[in-house]
Amino acid sequence: MTRIALPPKGRAHEKVSYESFLHTYSNGERLEWVDGEVVPTPPISGAHSEAHNYLIRWVGEWVEHFELGVVRSDPFQMKTSPTLPGRAPDLIFVARRNLKRLRSTHLKGPADVAIEIISPGTKTIDRVDKFREYESGGVKEYWLIDPVTRQAEFYKLGRDGKYQLIHPDEKGVIRSSALRGFWIEVRWLWHPPTLREIRSQWEIG
Repeated sequence: MTRIALPPKGRAHEKVSYESFLHTYSNGERLEWVDGEVVPTPPISGAHSEAHNYLIRWVGEWVEHFELGVVRSDPFQMKTSPTLPGRAPDLIFVARRNLKRLRSTHLKGPADVAIEIISPGTKTIDRVDKFREYESGGVKEYWLIDPVTRQAEFYKLGRDGKYQLIHPDEKGVIRSSALRGFWIEVRWLWHPPTLREIRSQWEIG
């Protein structure tokens, strides 16, 4: 695969339009577009990769079984509004009623669910920058998964436009409102069962 080089260091602050970014860097690079600049994302760890693989299987299984919409993953772009950065969440879910937002290279508008798996080099970006951007951009649910510290936070957008923490029930189960009917036990993130075991728990064939 041909790799397209980032702008030389001497031109690091040269601005590019989002349309130009999509056209020039749409070859699978892990990049984001922030304030007109092309920003590479840090390399991911093995723990990050494993968590991503589990989540894409679990969410994808539920979405496909109930025909709820589509799932996309990094490096697929999400541009929640014209005034906010173009990000590449680790995973997004787009409900059927919002499929009109999908373009060939990006989602033009907010996802129903955005998931970020925290790496050592992305804590501030995920917890502060993207939190604010996804909140103001209208992403209905934002899930933050940290496989190193084994912390998971799930937020839903309130009527006031602010994220509210979703608390697990007494059994440690998190239920999504944006991803209709979907639930997981938080401990699955750190001690993942097989897909067959999860399907049995979900009672789907």
